[in-house]
Amino acid sequence: MATCPECDIEIQIDEIDLEELEVGDPWVCEGCASNLRLASLDPLEFDPEDEDEDEESDVDDDDETGDDDDDDDDGDDWDD
Repeated sequence: MATCPECDIEIQIDEIDLEELEVGDPWVCEGCASNLRLASLDPLEFDPEDEDEDEESDVDDDDETGDDDDDDDDGDDWDD
C-alpha cells in the first residue's frame, strides 16, 4: 500500500478503484485531506498535487508582467 506524502498515513484503495486508476489521477487523502496525484502504479505512490499548480501559476504571472513592458504610451518610435 501507498502512504500519503503529507501525513504518512497509509492510503487504502479497494481493488476496483485500483484497476481504474491511471498515473496522474487525482486522489484526496482521508487522513489530512491533501490533494494528491497518482505518481506510480507499481509501486503505488502519490505526490502532492500543489507542486505542479505552483509552477504553472508562476509562469502565468511572468507572462502577464512581460506583456506590460511591451506597451508604448507615446507610439512615436515607428514614425521617425
